[in-house]
Amino acid sequence: MASCPTVYIDLAVNDHPLGHDGDFTNSDGTGDKSIYGEKFADENFTLRYTGLGILSMVNTGPNANDLQFFICTTKISWLDGKHVVFGSVVKGMDVIKRAESVGSQSGATSENISIAQSSQL
Repeated sequence: MASCPTVYIDLAVNDHPLGHDGDFTNSDGTGDKSIYGEKFADENFTLRYTGLGILSMVNTGPNANDLQFFICTTKISWLDGKHVVFGSVVKGMDVIKRAESVGSQSGATSENISIAQSSQL
């Protein structure tokens, strides 16, 4: 995955920073467009859901990716060929696990989690 960009995400739980997403429109998480527009095509399905720390695009179907992405905390191979994998967490997985620890099966969190800053190298 060496050709993938390095992305930094700053997460916070109840305003307590956890560590280092992409709202191009408003830069505050409220926007609805990426740098490619509202929806964009699947690049490829070369990379697979191999386990912990995989980064993948959210979509509503084929060629319907948007600015949202998710980080896998387990192997989810049933999404291979359906959601584009674009990288993996190489440092700071402890931050992701801490955010996951306040989550639930329904998606609700027991504490507020926010993205404070983000950047890419």
